[in-house]
Amino acid sequence: MRILVWHVHGGWMEAFVRGQHEYLLPVEPDGGPWGLGRGGREWPATAQEIDLATIDPDSVDVVVLQRPGEITAVARALGRRPGLDLPAVYLEHNTPKVGVPCTRHPMAEQHTIPVVHVTHFNRLLWDTGSARTKVIEHGIPDPGRLYTGEREEMGVVVNEPLRRGRVTGTDLLPGFAGAGPLRLFGIGTEALPAALDLGGWERSGERLRVVGDVPAPQLHRELARCRLYLHPFRWTSLGLALLEAMHLGMPVVALGTTEAHRAVPRGAGLVSNDVDELQAFARRLLADPDDAYAMGLVAREAALDRYGLGRFLNAWDELLAELGTGRRQHRQPSERTHR
Repeated sequence: MRILVWHVHGGWMEAFVRGQHEYLLPVEPDGGPWGLGRGGREWPATAQEIDLATIDPDSVDVVVLQRPGEITAVARALGRRPGLDLPAVYLEHNTPKVGVPCTRHPMAEQHTIPVVHVTHFNRLLWDTGSARTKVIEHGIPDPGRLYTGEREEMGVVVNEPLRRGRVTGTDLLPGFAGAGPLRLFGIGTEALPAALDLGGWERSGERLRVVGDVPAPQLHRELARCRLYLHPFRWTSLGLALLEAMHLGMPVVALGTTEAHRAVPRGAGLVSNDVDELQAFARRLLADPDDAYAMGLVAREAALDRYGLGRFLNAWDELLAELGTGRRQHRQPSERTHR
């Protein structure tokens, strides 16, 4: 199939474009949220940048929508209405932000475009009315079991931790830094040491080491050298960095919110909402590399089973087959003559 899909969530697209289809990614000269295209990523050649204004409307088989405004954008550009003239599915990446648990989904009550959630927790929390819903859990391209755990540190991956604050558990980091050193990866982490109250430590850099935003291969290598992965997020769909860490073979310490209990099985670390218990467990793993290594093996096995790339792509193939193809075929006169 030829699938029209905007580059909205890079982590999710990292898996989606590795399927057997052609992926048409709108690109604009200034990039931005409506024209990022491939975004410079090393994706397969089947992930093609296209100009939505000049593409043949009849060459698109299906559209994967991710924002309400895309419905109008597709109809205006292609002259085809998603869900009516063009098969479509709406992918919901996020948990509701306000009014939980009564938040009404923008696609509620319509019956022509199914809503796909990336976690069961998301489907439970969103009010989608009588709209058809389905869960297709995340898939992760396997980075390999890179874990060494040689650094007696907790690895944390978070983007924009100051802006997102309590959502990402940024306020919890000083307490965890009291249990052991943290190594921080992600966009906007450079400003954290100066912004956080680190309890008056004279050399806070020894407790809070910032790497910043680095390419995925480097992130995987550096993260895998940390003894454990810390996931302090209070409210998120399900952080892909958590699943990547498990694929690497890292043990996990995580808040027991949203979908974490489903993602992290017994024996792969600790999931709890008791922060004191989590900090004590982190201290234990930092002091016991053999136990950390064994838990990481359990984490990796669970991640490969539930969040493996093959399972993810197969689930999407099944849904796309159900939607069918929306390409309008145009026969040439000679073809009709010889039939």
